[in-house]
Amino acid sequence: MAERSRAAVDVADTSGEKPLTAEADQADQSTADGADQTGERTTDNDEAQGSGGTEGPGKASPPELHSGHKLARRYRLEECVTRLDGFSSWRAVDEKLRRAVGVHILPADHSRARSVLAAARSAALLGDPRFVQVLDAVEENDLVYVVHEWLPDATELTALLAAGPLEPHDAYQLVSQISAAMAAAHREGLAHLRLNPNAVLRTSSGQWRIRGLAVNAALRGISSDSPQRTDTEAIGALLYASLTQRWPYENDAYGLSGLPKDIGLIAPDQVRAGVHRGLSELAMRALANDGATASRHEAACTTPEELVKAIGEMPRIRPPEPAFTAPPEYQRTTYQQGNYGRPAPHPGVTQPVAAPPPPLQSRPGKALKWAVSALLIAALGLGSWQLAEALMERGGKSDDTNQTQTTEGGDKNKPKPSLPIAIQDARDFDPFGQDQSEKPGDIDKAYDNAPGTYWQTDHYYGPNFANLKRGVGVILDLGKVQDVGKVTVTFEGSTSVELLAADGDVEPQTFEGFTKVAQGEGTTVDLKPTKALKARYVLVWLTDAPLQSNGEYRGRVVDIKATS
Repeated sequence: MAERSRAAVDVADTSGEKPLTAEADQADQSTADGADQTGERTTDNDEAQGSGGTEGPGKASPPELHSGHKLARRYRLEECVTRLDGFSSWRAVDEKLRRAVGVHILPADHSRARSVLAAARSAALLGDPRFVQVLDAVEENDLVYVVHEWLPDATELTALLAAGPLEPHDAYQLVSQISAAMAAAHREGLAHLRLNPNAVLRTSSGQWRIRGLAVNAALRGISSDSPQRTDTEAIGALLYASLTQRWPYENDAYGLSGLPKDIGLIAPDQVRAGVHRGLSELAMRALANDGATASRHEAACTTPEELVKAIGEMPRIRPPEPAFTAPPEYQRTTYQQGNYGRPAPHPGVTQPVAAPPPPLQSRPGKALKWAVSALLIAALGLGSWQLAEALMERGGKSDDTNQTQTTEGGDKNKPKPSLPIAIQDARDFDPFGQDQSEKPGDIDKAYDNAPGTYWQTDHYYGPNFANLKRGVGVILDLGKVQDVGKVTVTFEGSTSVELLAADGDVEPQTFEGFTKVAQGEGTTVDLKPTKALKARYVLVWLTDAPLQSNGEYRGRVVDIKATS
């Protein structure tokens, strides 16, 4: 695996220096395709701080390019974001597909041109949506250029940390997703070697993306004899910085202050109060600290795979509960108080109370009262006569025994009316996801009986949840074990869905604790069990999500209703 990683970068270490480690890379806060808070732009100052590269700048001079220049009659260069060591990185527009892209450009005779092409083509074959995708790698007209995705809605980790440390749940999501992605890359023999806060992005949907896999290191001539250890240490540094807003080395980097001099590497919960203890120990296990942790009894993690295993052994960190704001006290309007159309009282003046109108004492009033009384007496007499007649008819029919039995039998065969079942509580259920969480803050919108709201899944870059998971769903708590006749689910867009149920009064914690009882597809799906069902906990399980107008696949549950 290490050999393939070095082949992808294809750079020989001829300087005699020691292999790249996080300590050697601690001052390297640049990237070839950096991003600011709204896009993907940073500056690159590797020459000032040292990139840890093993090879000097290329002999060739940077290509003379400018805004408006087109590559392959398709990619129009817009803005240069990096110019360093004979290569340049640009924000560009793909005029064929009308989308923004990023482009790295260097001369074909550059000393690292071959390694950049090899790294880009290897990264493109991975096709993992957790990485910023390489779209093209071409040698043309004495130039080598690599085209990659541009994420205008993503925010760089550097910008997020500038505002303060991450919440424990956000830091847990970061280390979980980044570790799983790098473990998948290393299984294919690919390493990053420049995994720093500039290379990690958070999209508007909350997913973490990694850019520059293999390519960023190849552009700078960086290699490592232990690529898995290098990337694992880099993940530990990212987690450390996310928890403390400090860089875990003495030098300042990425807009973060380093640790105080001459005290060595100390645990995050000793740097800042309130740090999650489990995440603090996880960061120490990933960093190069001779295997020591905050409690000094856990083995060090030396590969992303080991880090993924360690995260799986931790208790899941749930997102914080949304803050509840009490509604303002209800104020009755002037109209509701009965003052509408009345003049406002003058301060200090007592308003006289209007006397009620006198009863009807005049001659017409007495006549009206007698007329009403007579009508009431007539109505009571007519009602009594009709009631007596009905009772007599019923008594005559009661002698027919067979007719009585038929009527009683017919009543017994009538189906019971369907009654609505109140959903007492619900939660998101994502047992096959990396973070095991899917928009929990909006889960109440799935059953709030409001047509304008919905609970939605994360977005995916392919059908069947991009083959990353078997599905995702919502667990409904019906309050008690009771008859369930039908669950009706309304979606935005045609969606494939199944209904599963659990036995007993205890909510299952695994997918295997549920049994499938119905399935369907559409925008409004009636899920009726094929046989009588008694349950308290039922699972609405989405197995496929519809394609949205922006090219992403996302499920949206507008409303869920249950009836007996």
